Amino acid sequence: MLITQKSGSMVIVSASGGSKVNVTGVPSVATDGQGGLLDVALDPDFATSPWVYFTYSETGSGSGSNPAGTAVARAQLVGNALQNLTVIFRQSPKVTANNHYGSRLAFRSDKTLFVTLGERQTYDSKNLTATRAALFAQDLTTTRGKVVRIQRDGSSAAGNPSLGSGAAAGLLWSYGHRNPQGAAINPATGDLWVTEHGPQGGDELNRVTSGGNYGWPLVSYGCVYDATYPGGNNSTCRIGGGAHAPNYTEPATYWGPTSIAPSSLMFYTGSGFPEWQGNALLGALGTDQGVWRVVLNGNAVTSRELLSISGLSGERVRLVRQGPDGWIYLLTDSGKLIRIDRP
Repeated sequence: MLITQKSGSMVIVSASGGSKVNVTGVPSVATDGQGGLLDVALDPDFATSPWVYFTYSETGSGSGSNPAGTAVARAQLVGNALQNLTVIFRQSPKVTANNHYGSRLAFRSDKTLFVTLGERQTYDSKNLTATRAALFAQDLTTTRGKVVRIQRDGSSAAGNPSLGSGAAAGLLWSYGHRNPQGAAINPATGDLWVTEHGPQGGDELNRVTSGGNYGWPLVSYGCVYDATYPGGNNSTCRIGGGAHAPNYTEPATYWGPTSIAPSSLMFYTGSGFPEWQGNALLGALGTDQGVWRVVLNGNAVTSRELLSISGLSGERVRLVRQGPDGWIYLLTDSGKLIRIDRP
């Protein structure tokens, strides 16, 4: 198992969990706030071409002091060393803020790569009456608050939506995202789905379609931090009234008023839990933390539940993945790698 750690290290863990080897050749990362070494994914042709792709918070030129942004690199994994490393994508512009990097990776069946990107939390959160159309998640000239779709060498992928002559170099797939920290391809349909952090509630599970606008920061089912709402009733606040339709894409489901802080996403296809096949599983870092199971009928959510998993109480689940053995593996913020199987 190939695992990234926020501090900037990458490790190979044996299938039994009994040994751990550090990977060399990892670039330096910005670790302030939510930054660090983030997601990692294997090339669809890894067995014959051992490329790995990973995201991280990268420093560089931009506005403010010590600006950073999400970057995607690829390198060949030879033994425990990264070789021939190339940065294939850089989020622009870089800014001083150190939150909302997004940064999940998901390969589509055509071997193009989706990258989720947070808006970097630089909007004026207290000015709810200001015009928000020019804010970064809605600004098509930037890659902040977007999902991009690229080729494995970082070039734009054919078939991306036409979003106007000023759109970011043909890279954009969707926009209006806040901080999408989970991404997975639904094997039944080939569609990209993401989990997304809302502001104090309003956490979302979204089916992400070509050219879709997911509304942030114009609409949300959550409450912006430190904001004062009309009438002073923050307990019922919903940006723009909450409802996304008809101008923006509604989430498949959302959580609120408390925040589960969804961290990752997968679709289960294994035989270990046959009753869960086709279900979405997502990790949670906030209230009701742990693992959520979401049942779909087509693209509609029919039910969801917080799973009761022995030994997981009080753990913030950062990652949920299915292993080749059909069981489910979890990574927690406390550094635990946990396999979920039947008694």
